[in-house]
Amino acid sequence: MSKNKDNGYYPKKGFVLTHFMTVEDPIRSAEFYLRIFGGETVRSGEPTIIQIANSWLVFNKGGDPTDDKPAVILRTPQNLNEVSNFMIIRVADIWACYEEWKKRGAEFLTEPKEHELEIRCYIRDPDGYLVEVGQTK
Repeated sequence: MSKNKDNGYYPKKGFVLTHFMTVEDPIRSAEFYLRIFGGETVRSGEPTIIQIANSWLVFNKGGDPTDDKPAVILRTPQNLNEVSNFMIIRVADIWACYEEWKKRGAEFLTEPKEHELEIRCYIRDPDGYLVEVGQTK
């Protein structure tokens, strides 16, 4: 992975998967993710880009259609009980992460729950997005 002149990252080979999130306040969202999960700010402003572990998150305000997405409106979740996607973070020790991230201010929906193939729980971010935290058994 290399840095370009704009302080962004681009692959020398293949591709990099980056997750874009429509948010009310890019700075608030970046501060939340950096406080809970660590990482570093790659770019501040609109958009704000952060790197966490081997992933990148882009935070920007919503908006009207643009010439390259002419019928698409970007907005934050409108109903917290209806979700069409969420981020998954796989961890080595879910109970250690649960306790550490709770101390950092993460609000979990429940404590980690045992399931057939994994132990998992969920955090909601400042805009209402769900983040699954899971440990494979």
